[in-house]
Amino acid sequence: MLDKIKAYIKEVEAFEAKTEAEIEEFRIKYLGKKGLLNQYFSEFKNVANEEKKEFGQAINQWKNAAQDRVNALKDAVESTVDDNGKYGDLSRPGEPIEIGARHPISLVKNRIIEVFSNIGFNVSDGPEIEDDWHNFTALNFTEHHPARDMQDTFFVEKDPDVVLRTHTSGVQVRYMENNKPPIRTISPGRVYRNEAISARSHCFFHQVEGLYVDKGVSFADLKQTLQYFTTEMFGKSKIRLRPSYFPFTEPSAEVDVYWGLETETDYRMTKGTGWLEIMGCGMVDPNVLKNSGIDPEEYSGFAFGMGIDRIALLLHQIPDIRMLSENDVRFLEQFKSVL
Repeated sequence: MLDKIKAYIKEVEAFEAKTEAEIEEFRIKYLGKKGLLNQYFSEFKNVANEEKKEFGQAINQWKNAAQDRVNALKDAVESTVDDNGKYGDLSRPGEPIEIGARHPISLVKNRIIEVFSNIGFNVSDGPEIEDDWHNFTALNFTEHHPARDMQDTFFVEKDPDVVLRTHTSGVQVRYMENNKPPIRTISPGRVYRNEAISARSHCFFHQVEGLYVDKGVSFADLKQTLQYFTTEMFGKSKIRLRPSYFPFTEPSAEVDVYWGLETETDYRMTKGTGWLEIMGCGMVDPNVLKNSGIDPEEYSGFAFGMGIDRIALLLHQIPDIRMLSENDVRFLEQFKSVL
């Protein structure tokens, strides 16, 4: 029996293999549960006592030789396997990569910026936590104007001079304080108002406000600018301007665009009229120019402001404004194919 074991040891040490399958077959033959080594280990109890020591040493030598040979062959085969062997067919498509999505608010904001950039408007930005001067006083809000009440505005730490901005008009004031006419800028950003949350309104939303200040600017310039915007943005050229009031513009107007009544969302958003209010506008009040360091005797200007959220609801037929801020992945994934 010892002679057989020595013969197996020589066989193990001389074994060669070129594939992992051949190595595995060799391992099972000698080291597997039903392999030759286990069979000889089972015979150990039948060996005469005077031969057990030599028999045991021979089996252990055989086992170690087999295990060493398996390890050596595996290392040799793995070092010679090319990339196709390791990773399969490299011409096959890789794992699908999830495409990111832009938020509907970002899509609409970027489009608005693009439209106004084409006629020379730049983009300005400012803080969301604003002081009373830039948010109210410089914009001609009287001391007891309703907008200053807590039921309309979020005040920071009950400080009447620090608020979450209620519009991005404060950015325009800051821009006029630091830049000389001619001024042509738009100010996109998030704003906050203490309003009840519903399908049509939220306590925070997004605005884009525009400002143009130069010599000889007229209401006709404002109307033509808005006509251009609605045509480029919506593909709809029918607009109307209704007289209105804002503390920082005089005269002031609300701008409606005729949207039509093609879908249920159109009916709901336009209250069945087909007309949709998209922004307020007007000629900059001389007091606002004066408060910002611009001579109203020499310069005039117009301003306008619109809500991005409502436009996003219409362009993408979204029935509820709350969907824009709930971070529902099922909703956001619908915009994956939109750049």
